[in-house]
Amino acid sequence: MARLQDKVIIVTGGARGIGAAFSQALALEGALVVVADILDGGRTVQEIEEKGGKAAFFRLDVADSASVKGFVAEVLRRFGQIDCLVNNAALFANLTPKKFFEIDEAEFDQVMAVNVRGPFLLCKEVAPAMISQNKGKIVNIASGTVFKGHVGITHYVTSKGAIVALTRCLARELGPHNINVNAIAPGLTMSEGVLANPSMVGAPAEATKSSRAFKRTQTPDDLTGTLIYLCSADSDFVTGHTVVCDGGSVMR
Repeated sequence: MARLQDKVIIVTGGARGIGAAFSQALALEGALVVVADILDGGRTVQEIEEKGGKAAFFRLDVADSASVKGFVAEVLRRFGQIDCLVNNAALFANLTPKKFFEIDEAEFDQVMAVNVRGPFLLCKEVAPAMISQNKGKIVNIASGTVFKGHVGITHYVTSKGAIVALTRCLARELGPHNINVNAIAPGLTMSEGVLANPSMVGAPAEATKSSRAFKRTQTPDDLTGTLIYLCSADSDFVTGHTVVCDGGSVMR
């Protein structure tokens, strides 16, 4: 039997890029994947169903509490349970690198709203359902930049540092309810959004590649094995950790 057979798993930001790869990989392991995105996730659902998997798309603005409340309520109404939440939605690929003092307050606040408040709101709404089940998995997506002090995207790095802290706090608080909370910290990953941003390809990508033990670019598929592990029973005694998955650029 597949490791995630009949599990109901939410993937935010599942319409494209890393989120779409996550959704497809989870479905191949037997999960019913709830693709949640402000963008249209129909293509991701169609690709999953064409391979015999199960998926559904829900429109969601992770930064809006009313949207999150309504979304979680509808998922529970339709499917009756939530076994895993993957907090993948974030602002990154469309950011333009700049000095920290050039980042205006509106852009800073927007990054924090999506990248920090979004996961917080999702965890807040999903946790009661998991507590009632006395089990559940939450996987947050952080970033290897947190451990490097990466320059040029200070607001993004700061937001992902908050995700590491949130992961640790929730692991402590939800542990008594048999709920695992972990995070994955990817390196620069060549998703479709990153490939479309000129400031993230070429020299920056080559510099990142050269910093790795494995001298190659990272693709979304490089992350799916770690995700499946953290969503499955294989990680039942693992919580509060941030797993760096970047080909050996960050070692700690």
